[in-house]
Amino acid sequence: MPDERKPDKRRSNAYNLFILVLTVFSLAIMAALLFPLSDATIQLLIAYDNLICVVFLFDFFFTLWRAPSRRDYFFAQHGWLDLLGSIPSFGFFKYAALLRLARISRLLRIVRILRRMDRRQLVADLVRNRGQYAAFVTVLSAFIVISLASVLVLQFESGAANANITTGGDALWWAVVTITTVGYGDTFPVTTAGRLTGVFVMFTGVGIIGALASILSSVLVPTAASDEATGETPPAETGELRAELDRIGSELTALRAMIAGTSGAPPA
Repeated sequence: MPDERKPDKRRSNAYNLFILVLTVFSLAIMAALLFPLSDATIQLLIAYDNLICVVFLFDFFFTLWRAPSRRDYFFAQHGWLDLLGSIPSFGFFKYAALLRLARISRLLRIVRILRRMDRRQLVADLVRNRGQYAAFVTVLSAFIVISLASVLVLQFESGAANANITTGGDALWWAVVTITTVGYGDTFPVTTAGRLTGVFVMFTGVGIIGALASILSSVLVPTAASDEATGETPPAETGELRAELDRIGSELTALRAMIAGTSGAPPA
């Protein structure tokens, strides 16, 4: 996350948007923990919250390392709140959820950074760094779908008598094999709400896996090979070809004038 006072326009905002959406999702998890859910669902939500804390800890140290002034980031820009909101609870600290409110500071700072750019700059950044945006959006979408589906199916199935998805591990395994369209069949929902959740995961999984395949193909296939496959000429070669054609045209014009001068006829 760039320095708020001196944003680097050359850097992509894909990472900022990734952290922004992840922060909103973490606050949604904090709100979900206030609802009367089953014990297994609560434990799964806490596990996802701790996983997000690991990401936020990386973001804190990465931002601190990249900041022009580490002291200014930690104190003036309330980086210490980022640190508080990134401490995992692991279920030992009863009131650790109160520290999650510190994540609002990270949310507001990223929003202020993005508001400094107008719509045209954001669109230009999206076009220029579309690969980064695609990668972050795909990874974030996969994580949100897996976590949301596993929490929902566990909550729906935990009350069924003949359910085989009864723990957070079962729900996570089912969500992963379903989103990848593998479907081993060892765990499956038996309730109507759980099956509707499965349909949602199946449809979204097709799009996410397709997006991952596109990103991997764009990374693995060299640019030169893609140019040869599409028949497109690189910009540098296009400029050289145009300069060569201009030079040939100038020589033809001079030759035509020379012939017209020796024959006494007006040049064509």
